[in-house]
Amino acid sequence: MSDDRKLRTAPLRILFVSPGALAGSHLIFVRREAEALRAAGHEVDVFAFDNQSYVPWQLAAQVMKLRHAIRRARPDVVHAQFGKFNALVAAIAVRISIEKPPLVITFRGTDINHNTRYSWLRSALGLGASQLAAFLARGVVCVSKEIRSKVLAQRTRPCIVVPTGVDLGTFVPLERKAARQRLGFGADEKIILFNAGRNPAVKDPALAEAAVAQAARHVDGVRFVVLEGDVRPEDVPLYMNAADCLLVTSRTEGSPTVVQEAMACNLPVVSVDVGDVRERLAGVKYCAIVPRNPAALGLALATLLRDPARSDGRQHAAALSLEAIAARLQDFYGTLLGKSLHRHFGPKYRVAG
Repeated sequence: MSDDRKLRTAPLRILFVSPGALAGSHLIFVRREAEALRAAGHEVDVFAFDNQSYVPWQLAAQVMKLRHAIRRARPDVVHAQFGKFNALVAAIAVRISIEKPPLVITFRGTDINHNTRYSWLRSALGLGASQLAAFLARGVVCVSKEIRSKVLAQRTRPCIVVPTGVDLGTFVPLERKAARQRLGFGADEKIILFNAGRNPAVKDPALAEAAVAQAARHVDGVRFVVLEGDVRPEDVPLYMNAADCLLVTSRTEGSPTVVQEAMACNLPVVSVDVGDVRERLAGVKYCAIVPRNPAALGLALATLLRDPARSDGRQHAAALSLEAIAARLQDFYGTLLGKSLHRHFGPKYRVAG
């Protein structure tokens, strides 16, 4: 076999740098991305960055731990899966390592937008770390065009838009009645689903509650179901198939995974114009992008709930599959490494972005 052929078919060794351990529902989109790359034949290790403190000596300790991990794993690519100090620690560790593999950073939203969860100072420090790390990276991935527009290094570094992928094997349309029976929901309830997640301040639950109250003035039997980050990942598709619509009121987003998951389940979405939601829902039936006020959101919800229907979101979600996203990342890695990598994704896939 020629050296060129070996180069084209050899799997990559990839080291993900993740802001925390990949356990349960926490950072499940990162875990699924790693699994998709492994399914494509690549080796993926994960370094869990401890992001609980910005104290300099603790960050220095993280740098040295990551440098050791790079030395041990000898990755072809280091991929920081979030900005802020997660990415800056990765950038410094790569710079002081003997191997100096190329660094890729994915910016997902709160790492490049002001985060209302933290103080102004902590948020500013995190944003500054994100921007500096981007200039130190070999390549940058942004989950939406809006996020890319905020990364200053996009003018000097290769930068691509790759939305968060969705597991189309897990998020599938199910029979609505059976899903409601399993969750104990009434057959005639009008169920609005809302994802508060682990950072509810960003999701703006107060606006969501006000919008639901407005909808309840026009439609009987409204039930507001809030996912607060403690639902088992395997149960989320049940909630999406039992619900009549998903409500999104976030102040900031990148490429909200919950919207892609709703699309895959054919769940209609009512959302404010945030992140890449407008782009994702373009052409999807029974979905609405609504101004950020309770009356407008409530009216959109009521209109949908009076005559509930399923969307055709799954037809639009193929380009967001984990396989398609992993293929796009693989191509980007190959470009940065100067390699044309052999694809293991099968003869047909679509790529988003």
